[in-house]
Amino acid sequence: MIGTLALVVRATTRSIPLQPHDVAARALEQSPHNFLFGLILGRVRSNMAKRNLLICFDAFGTLFKPKRPIAQQYGEVARSLGSSGFTDDQVSKSFKAAFKHETKENPNFGKSNGMNSTTWWTNIIQNTFHPLVGPSPTLTHHLAPALLYRFSSEEAYILLPDVLPLLQDLRTHPPHGIDRIAVGVITNSDDRVPSVLTSLGLRVSPLTYGSGGVKARAPVGEVYDVDFTVMSYDVGFEKPDRRVFGAAEEMLASLPVAAGTEPVSWVKVFVGDECEKDVVGAREAGWCGVLLREAASGVPDSLKEVDERTPGALLQAVREGGDAVSIGSFSALAKALGVVLEPDRSSP
Repeated sequence: MIGTLALVVRATTRSIPLQPHDVAARALEQSPHNFLFGLILGRVRSNMAKRNLLICFDAFGTLFKPKRPIAQQYGEVARSLGSSGFTDDQVSKSFKAAFKHETKENPNFGKSNGMNSTTWWTNIIQNTFHPLVGPSPTLTHHLAPALLYRFSSEEAYILLPDVLPLLQDLRTHPPHGIDRIAVGVITNSDDRVPSVLTSLGLRVSPLTYGSGGVKARAPVGEVYDVDFTVMSYDVGFEKPDRRVFGAAEEMLASLPVAAGTEPVSWVKVFVGDECEKDVVGAREAGWCGVLLREAASGVPDSLKEVDERTPGALLQAVREGGDAVSIGSFSALAKALGVVLEPDRSSP
């Protein structure tokens, strides 16, 4: 044991210091108790080699986007129900004003004031069209339900390119050096996100975060593209609040794939389209935030872009302390993770 300690001391005084696990490994290799320490050494090397990946995505604007501008779809549905006398540009301006007002009066889709999300969106729809067509029972009884239905499914949305191949190939072609993978969605939204993702062809686990903790446990043995969903309405806070990311960590702990692992063994990555809410929020929560350039409205000059030409470059950047980066697209993300995509199955 004295010899072992001496080796450690000598190693730490070298001009190029060894890493802690290298020091331990060499000390164990040179111990006279080769058999016992050989077993321990094997465990040390095994634990050091195993890394796990928790990768989560924002939903709206990152995984999926509207097929056509929201105002155009609102106008189409309203006209199909007999309303007229307005342009899509007028609907757009009125919608933005109504959304801003409702967000200020009833934050987090109404959760802050005990309002359900259906009422919250109905208020926005009514306040969008009331200035354009005047009071009408059609707004409440027909238009609001029709729009709520449309924006809960593939009628209104489309996946971004390469989303489906990436999520599926993460399972079949995991990044080099990654032992276990968990995929989640963290979104500032109400409870319609899982139904939207399912309608777009993703296999979405029923596991979600509910008031006070995890809600609905996923069946053991099932394989999903998305292992869990965290929605701000259920958490009670919105990104960039770190408690939203903490909820995702709770979700991870409830998954079968996390059984027997230590929290520190998980590399945590979050991909989104908004710098402040997604990248900065993730970084402040101890994750690596990744801004998706193809979906972002703006990219800070200071945000380094990961080199997609190097397989595994993103995970290497995380290992080297990177906590805020950008990536061009989902296909670039796949390459930077070291995942080889099969043909895009999100296209017809």
